[in-house]
Amino acid sequence: MADCIESKIDIRGTGIHLRRGGSGEPMLFLHGASGVAGWIPTFQALSESHDLMVPDHPTYGLSDEPDWLDNMDDLAMFYLDFLDQMDLEGVHLVGNSLGGWLAMEIAVRNCTRLKSLTLVAAAGIRIAGKPIADIFMMDPDDLVREIFVDQSFADNILNTELTEEQVDVQIRNRVATARLGWQPRLFNPNLRKWLHRISLPTHVIWGDTDKIVDPAYADEFGRVIAGSAVTMIEKAGHLPHIEKPEAFVEAVSGFIQAKAA
Repeated sequence: MADCIESKIDIRGTGIHLRRGGSGEPMLFLHGASGVAGWIPTFQALSESHDLMVPDHPTYGLSDEPDWLDNMDDLAMFYLDFLDQMDLEGVHLVGNSLGGWLAMEIAVRNCTRLKSLTLVAAAGIRIAGKPIADIFMMDPDDLVREIFVDQSFADNILNTELTEEQVDVQIRNRVATARLGWQPRLFNPNLRKWLHRISLPTHVIWGDTDKIVDPAYADEFGRVIAGSAVTMIEKAGHLPHIEKPEAFVEAVSGFIQAKAA
């Protein structure tokens, strides 16, 4: 069983909290608006066959809050620096929600160090008549319940008494997400026209009951990104990697073995 090592690394003067475990081809998981919920079963399973890295984005979690971070463009460029400084090659890039948006912003700029792209309930574009749920205006408890199909996950989160540090992290994450996605709401109106630049094997994974980013977005990404494959995970909401870890890992690993080995 792979162990997760947590450390603080310096990327061009910004301290990044990094969880890393396993061995094999490198895989970088980019988290969504709520941050990283520890070394979850999905990460453990993926680390059995990959060198898995799960950082807190700048300003999120336990990472530093740099003065230079103003928007998603800055964050995408930062991760290109991250890939360069870590000297990573053949990276399987996986992004959930806001992290999926970020993954696309990275890939349209430079795919040189990447081997595959996996988008999980990704934000980043907008379909007319199907806006992404306004997470900034929702009651936090209601948002947790909307994220999951299986309400036992929501119950577990809502019934857990948080430490002062955990509350601080939640607040930091919300502020950071507002900085990146307040206006326009969690999408880049210019991103869609550059998605043709993604020249990687691309896998779009969605929960079939996602109430945050409508499953119609999965079909749209599948249509716009040339050669991409779409997998719908049954009875899953916005975080299929948490709600359905076995189905998620099977989908990710199966695609990589078939299309990006």
